[in-house]
Amino acid sequence: MNAPTLVQVAAIAIITTRCVDLLLLFNLLGLRGTMDFIHRSVQTWSLTLIFLGSLLMLCVEFRCAFVILKGRSWGRWVYLLTQIVAVSYLWAASLGWGYPELFSIAGESKREIFRSLVMQKLPDLLVLFLLFVPSPSRRFFQLQ
Repeated sequence: MNAPTLVQVAAIAIITTRCVDLLLLFNLLGLRGTMDFIHRSVQTWSLTLIFLGSLLMLCVEFRCAFVILKGRSWGRWVYLLTQIVAVSYLWAASLGWGYPELFSIAGESKREIFRSLVMQKLPDLLVLFLLFVPSPSRRFFQLQ
């Protein structure tokens, strides 16, 4: 069974946003900055775990996109879980409860940080909307 257009758009959006995020990050940091980032990320066990965890989440999100296209409902739920983990960690790190500061969002107040976080996660919220709300999407995952 072919996936509905909304599900295809959502899966492609997951892949595209992650690839563009990586390209923009590499463009911003350059080769030397990327190497420095990796070097700083493996300085302590906690930083290494956060770095490896973020890479694992990236791989899980890619896997979810491909699984979603096959109509497996667990893919959208796992993607939702990755977004909850990412938002929770970014929120905690931005408020000073998480480590390192590299994974935090700058802001003067909690309200400003929250606004920036929502704006940053808006594409992911749209993808989640496309996967869970429209009836063709829900029906597609119920049939599989």
